[in-house]
Amino acid sequence: MKQILTIAGSDSGGGAGIQADIKAISANGGYALSAITSVTAQNTVTVTDAYDLPIPLIEAQLDAVFSDLDIVSVKTGMLSSSSIVELVSRKLQEYKPASIVVDPVMISKSKYPLLKAEAINSLMHALIPLATVITPNIHEAELLSEQEIVSTDDAKLAAKSIAKLGCHAVLVKGGHLGDNRAIDVLYCEGGWSFFEAERIYTKNTHGTGCTYSAAIATHLGQGKDLITAIHKAKEYITKAIEHALNIGKGHGPTNHFYFLN
Repeated sequence: MKQILTIAGSDSGGGAGIQADIKAISANGGYALSAITSVTAQNTVTVTDAYDLPIPLIEAQLDAVFSDLDIVSVKTGMLSSSSIVELVSRKLQEYKPASIVVDPVMISKSKYPLLKAEAINSLMHALIPLATVITPNIHEAELLSEQEIVSTDDAKLAAKSIAKLGCHAVLVKGGHLGDNRAIDVLYCEGGWSFFEAERIYTKNTHGTGCTYSAAIATHLGQGKDLITAIHKAKEYITKAIEHALNIGKGHGPTNHFYFLN
């Protein structure tokens, strides 16, 4: 079983972050490892607080798993400060996993900032250039590309612009566009690919970005090429949203193990 590492924050509500990643990796056939960067107090309604773990402890987690286990793929999520981003970048360069999926987590659904403003530059110039693929949603892609996105054509231009930061590929997720179909745009090696699914109208979408990127990382770790890995992950996240759990008073989580019901 391939060993997949998630480096991200903890979600006490269980729908996003480390918890979502572990579920998604497991559901897609990988063995999930984790390095926790921050602890958040959150539920389906809001994030009420967050605490960054000390840098030496984050580093110790990374050294512990990399020194013992055969990690073939890594997914990064919430890396809230410049010091955390730079540490993770340094460790990824040291250990050189075959695949790196960067989910540039910046803000929660309840608008709680998960990436400090001072860390954006570090994310762009220290971590993104290491990525096999970066998976921004529309809002994140607008920030990284410094352009408005209201259409798939805009998403294409933004993806091409973000790729100039040095990453291998950019997947701009179309979940926040108003189209009847959810269309994700991949820019890779000078060309575009598109991943479409019927839009599922539900409020229960907490953790979709975490889940999608973790699934991509898992399939890359299993040896699939990038296009196939994204196709597999897109099918999985679509089903997980289709069977989303209507729990809590806000945005319920996706159903990571829908196939067990």
